[in-house]
Amino acid sequence: QVQLVESGGGLVQAGGSLRLSCAASGRTFTPYAMGWFRQAPGKERDFVAGISGVSSSTDYADSMKGRFTISRDNNKKMVYLQMNSLKPEDTAVYYCAGRQRRVVSRYGSEYDYWGQGTQVTVSS
Repeated sequence: QVQLVESGGGLVQAGGSLRLSCAASGRTFTPYAMGWFRQAPGKERDFVAGISGVSSSTDYADSMKGRFTISRDNNKKMVYLQMNSLKPEDTAVYYCAGRQRRVVSRYGSEYDYWGQGTQVTVSS
């Protein structure tokens, strides 16, 4: 069993940056692919970025490429999402997720563990 806890959300002006963190607990972490998703009010949950287990290869939604960077520290059981050049449309609750596979998936239904979410609000 893995528990995930996000932190680092908040209010930021457009063009600013935030770094989200996800702390994982449990015996197994390194082999798991990890992802970040987000959900804005009235909208579906969307894939943001993912990082594979072991090799740490990454995948990004097109609108995040060049602005967001996902990383992980397996020793600390942490996953990070560095978000730069933030836009008002990035406002959402951001969720950390883990799956019992090494390969990243863009589908939330293929993740086994979820955090409680952290709010990111970008003002114009």
